[in-house]
Order: sequence, then C-alpha cells, then structure tokens
Amino acid sequence: MRKDPEYLYDKPVKCLVCQETYTTKKVLSKYIRAHKHDTDFCSHYISTKINPLLYYVQVCPNCGYSTSEEFSSFFLPTSFEAIQEKICSNWNGPNYCHERSLEDAIKSYKLAIYCATIKKEKHITLSGLYLRLAWLYRTEKVNVDEETRFLHLALTEYIQSYMYGDFNHTQLTEIKLLYLIGELSRRLRLTTQATRYFSRVIELQKQTIEKGIVAMAKDRWAEMREEKKLRIQDLIYIDAKSGGNSS
Repeated sequence: MRKDPEYLYDKPVKCLVCQETYTTKKVLSKYIRAHKHDTDFCSHYISTKINPLLYYVQVCPNCGYSTSEEFSSFFLPTSFEAIQEKICSNWNGPNYCHERSLEDAIKSYKLAIYCATIKKEKHITLSGLYLRLAWLYRTEKVNVDEETRFLHLALTEYIQSYMYGDFNHTQLTEIKLLYLIGELSRRLRLTTQATRYFSRVIELQKQTIEKGIVAMAKDRWAEMREEKKLRIQDLIYIDAKSGGNSS
C-alpha cells in the first residue's frame, strides 16, 4: 500500500458530476513555510515538495471532473452534459489523489481550466487557476514562457471579472483586484494599463481599510516612474553618443 508523506492529509470530496466520494491530498498548515512573497502575492516555499500550489486542484479519480474550492456547485444543463461527454466518457487518466509531482500538478490545473471553461465558471474562478499555474511555473523555475502565457490569461480574466463584477461575494476585494490587475499589467510591460489601475487604487485610499494594498500600489507606481526616468536618461545618452559619432 502506497504511503503518503506526513505533511499531507486526506480531504474528502464529493464529485458533483459522478456523485462519488473520494479523498484528495492537501498540505497541513503547520508545514507550509514561505520564505518570500512576490508583489503579485506569489509565495515561495522553503521546500518545493511542500508547496500547497501543487494540491490546489482536486481531480475526481472516477470521472476526471477537476475543480478548485472556488468552483460553484451550479451547473447549466448544457454544461453538465458537455462535461460528461467531453471529460467523463473519455476519462482514463491517472490518479491525482496521492503525492504529486510538478508534472502531475500542472496537468491537474489544465484539467481544471478545461472543466471551468466547459462549465462556464466565473471569470474570477478561471483567473485564480491561471494565476496559480503561472506561480507554479515561477516558483519551480521550469518555464518562463509558460509563466508569461498564463499571466496574460489570468490578467484577461481578472479584467473581465472586474467589468462584470463577478468577484463580488468572494475573498477578493475590489481594491485588491484593482491592484492585482495593475501589478500583472506591470509585470507584462503593459505600462499604460498598469498606471491606470494603480491610479484607481490610490484614488480609493480613503474608502478602504486595506492600507497595505494602497501602499503596495504607491510603491509599484514609484518603481515605474523611476524605470521610466532611467529609460529616458538612457535614450538621451544614446542620442548624444550617436550625435557625437556622426559629427
């Protein structure tokens, strides 16, 4: 019988598609130790094996329906049928309910993204999957291009979530969502867009108790201004040098 590491525990889950109950693994909170945090809230953990991101998605071993805890329990009739047809009827995948490798975790996220897309989950749910998958690529230092790709997808979904307001009644507040859109835009070098969203955060500073988020927005704003100043100085230097050579 396969024995799982002591830092994992069993969490029972009832699959809303096939109605079977299974257990998935989660990391015990006492073993979760982050040694640094990025400006988009990505945490880097002391041990790459004891990384809760690896176990964020739960995959039903019976039918393949894959979710995060942010999925709603509601199904449109057409989406329920589509999941049964496109996923469950073809499911012959591995069991993701034990200790996961990085490859296992990446596959579980992609399965959940596929399920969320078919199910027509909220933009805020999809954005969380995309962002955490990007973080996984970053913290494990495996593929910068894939990290960037999923950051772009997360950003698109966060903007849609803000536009349609489907983040309401979740743990993500408006001020934090605005900051996150600004920060992902900054990381993807969409400077004008980043500036616009950071400005919205700062404009709302008197209406929020999340002063730390406002301070982070101001810090990112200042960093962007400094980077712009340095770029202008470099251009002036290059132009001056070019002019001197041409004479």
